[in-house]
Amino acid sequence: MYAFHYTPVLVFACILIFGHCTTNHGNNPLYEVDEDGRIILNFGAIFPMTGKSWAGGQGCKPAVEMALKDVNERSDILPGYKLKMVWNDSECNPGLGTNLFYNLLYTPPIKIMMLTGCSAASTPVAEAAHMWNLNVLAWGASSPALSNRERFPTFFRTHPSATLHNPTRIRLCKEWNWTKISVIQEMQEVFTSTSEDLEKEVAKANMTITARASFQTEPKTAVGNLIAQDARIIVGVFYEGFARRIFCEVYNKGFYGPNRVWFLIGWYPDNWYKKQDSNINCTGDNLKEALEGHITTEGMMLKPDDSPSISNMTSERFKERMAAEIKGDESLVSGYPESPLAYDAVWALSLALNNTMNRLAPRNLRLEDYTYNNEEIANEIYMSLNSSNFEGLSGPVAFTSTGDRLAWTQIEQMRDGVYHKIGYYSYSTDNLTMVNTTEEIWPNGIPKDGVETIYQMKHISKSWYISACILASLTIIAAFFCIIFNFHFQHTSYIQCSQCHINSITAIGCIISLVCVFLLGLDGQYVSITVFPKICHAISWLLSIGFSLGYGSMFSKIVMMHSLVTQEKTDEDGRRKRKKVSVQNVKSWKMYVTIVVILVLNVIFQLVWQVIDPMSRKVVTFPESQTVNDVQTIPRLEHCEADSLPVFLGIGYGVNGLLLIFGLFLAYETRNMSVREINDSRLVGMAIYNVAVLGIITAPVTLIIKDQENAVFGFSSLTIIFCSAITLALIFVPKVLEISQNPRGTYNKSIHGQTTPSREDEQKHSKLSAENEEIKRQLKQREERIRTLTELIAEHSKSLPKKNNFLQSPPNKQRTNLNGPSNALAPPAISVTEDSAYISMATSSSVIVPPPPKSTNIRRASGISEDELSETYI
Repeated sequence: MYAFHYTPVLVFACILIFGHCTTNHGNNPLYEVDEDGRIILNFGAIFPMTGKSWAGGQGCKPAVEMALKDVNERSDILPGYKLKMVWNDSECNPGLGTNLFYNLLYTPPIKIMMLTGCSAASTPVAEAAHMWNLNVLAWGASSPALSNRERFPTFFRTHPSATLHNPTRIRLCKEWNWTKISVIQEMQEVFTSTSEDLEKEVAKANMTITARASFQTEPKTAVGNLIAQDARIIVGVFYEGFARRIFCEVYNKGFYGPNRVWFLIGWYPDNWYKKQDSNINCTGDNLKEALEGHITTEGMMLKPDDSPSISNMTSERFKERMAAEIKGDESLVSGYPESPLAYDAVWALSLALNNTMNRLAPRNLRLEDYTYNNEEIANEIYMSLNSSNFEGLSGPVAFTSTGDRLAWTQIEQMRDGVYHKIGYYSYSTDNLTMVNTTEEIWPNGIPKDGVETIYQMKHISKSWYISACILASLTIIAAFFCIIFNFHFQHTSYIQCSQCHINSITAIGCIISLVCVFLLGLDGQYVSITVFPKICHAISWLLSIGFSLGYGSMFSKIVMMHSLVTQEKTDEDGRRKRKKVSVQNVKSWKMYVTIVVILVLNVIFQLVWQVIDPMSRKVVTFPESQTVNDVQTIPRLEHCEADSLPVFLGIGYGVNGLLLIFGLFLAYETRNMSVREINDSRLVGMAIYNVAVLGIITAPVTLIIKDQENAVFGFSSLTIIFCSAITLALIFVPKVLEISQNPRGTYNKSIHGQTTPSREDEQKHSKLSAENEEIKRQLKQREERIRTLTELIAEHSKSLPKKNNFLQSPPNKQRTNLNGPSNALAPPAISVTEDSAYISMATSSSVIVPPPPKSTNIRRASGISEDELSETYI
């Protein structure tokens, strides 16, 4: 915490109040002597025995006392001297630690060195000690701030700096491919400086800190911030007491599981989470569940092997002696993991004093000559500490120029409530040695450092592509067969009259267009980034040329047919009368010219496009995404793009679209027309319908669904295949069938295409047929009437006497033919009207019916001439 920077003010205030005179005990101060006659060298010690932050002195003080006993029993170390410790409890409080430090200074006897623990209490002591020529050695201070030699010129520590954890954390992140971490810290200087150093290490490793949270007295809000940021890899730097409170909050919020990893400080006791704590409402099992799988990093506290230290004690023997001193579950004792560091600190102090004693002897100086004013002896002690190098319980003990301990970092992981060593890391050599495999450490797989974003390129389905290629290949084979068929039977009159060379051009255009199907499916999974733009240009060119040849050849036939239709003339009665078309009127060269014009226009268009605005590869990222198992997949699609692509597509679609529409119109106009020299015009018209309709539909649809790669490929490829296949089938299949039945290909009555009635002729024929049927019906009715009347007349004539028959003819006179002069030899001509309208029978009233008017032959009201009637009747 930054309040520690006020410590120098307190120091100088003390200096002004007490003055240096109070520290002068004379040049040869008196030291106590034990019963063996050895001079007692006192050193001060501050232990955090109680307090809310960290009570590490509970586990380290027994280790210091054990080390003092071992050193004092050695005759080869500090002969004639005995070390004695004067200590007090700092409660890991900087203010109380400062007060205890001054009490030790001004309370006899003189303390030749200071031994401290807890960074918070060590910081003010180390900052002021050099003013009294006093060297400070810490066994439990890890604050990175203590590495500042300008601020702490006489400070050393056997506990590695917390900055040693950061390289280890970064190295583990690299090992498990984590690039994003979050940080939560307690507002103490030791943790603030650790976080600042972590930020520097993160920046060097090209990593990112995605969330930061800090707290002074209440961690609830800080945990809430981590939850809001969905933190996954979290570095927590705080004391043990707050660790329980934080993970109780984590448990209550459900902010834990196999997808979250915590990095904690490794100097907590093994069972720190089981301690009773009135500040939390969670049990030890709750904390155990929330802590499952977390990682701790700490300087190697105890050598993993059984090699003896300078005290001839092995690690196992040390643990046995500590268990006897603590007399309880050492995993519940704060500071127990750091106890080897405290043991080595006493040995470092003893060896430094022993070395100083030897260095002072030639100058007739002794260790008991040391006073707070004696800078010479203080410097010798400093130099001896700085050159320390021995094998301790925690490994090799040596210090850097900043007083930091050079040590390996041990890495542990909690599994089912038990810490397991999983590796070691050497910062000096950047050597990471893992004891366990990745599968053992992460049985569910390595967790993600967040929602991993993967940009996945969308590719055309291979099954779609293979199916389309197979269909296109079959159609190409069929097209080659059609061309071969054309050339083989081109000598026959039937094939010649279909303009076989124009049909061959149609087949060639289909083949070129079908090649595009193979290119349309070549995306990033088959070709490189540099080849992709070339594929774009190849597709554009092939489609343009294929359309010009395939559709242009059919269009040229329809244009020729329409020019023949317009040669019809009009009759006097307003009806169209077809003019016979001669073979010489069908000029094939005009059709070739039409094809060449369409081809040249499309080639010029492609050249202009490629020169002005060539196409390139463009990758489009879609906003929609899918998240599964912390992996967010964002789709991307590569396609052909140009700056003025809409303009050129509009021009190309517009011109060729008008050509398709015009072809539809001409095909409709010539639907009933056929001549010998273009005997397949109707089939060509049907093929144009097919190409025009599919082409007009597919072009806008593919623009609308351009972001759906499979749909675009399916529409485009199937349109090309269907257009080509149907065109080839309509034009060539009837010819193949005809040649199979008529190998010589000669014309006969069964061959269509010489003359074909127009729709007007068909309508006229239908109308005349209906009129003929109506006339037949009327004639049948009239004949039936005549027959009935004739029978009636004959019956009545037989039943009447001759005297009463007023209609009897005069004697010797013949019946007069009403329709002309009398003819005795010819039978009388009976007019239908006359016979049916002027015949009357005599009754009892003797009514005489007047004779019919003397008129000439009566015409029928139907308006049909007698010739027509007779012809129809016959």
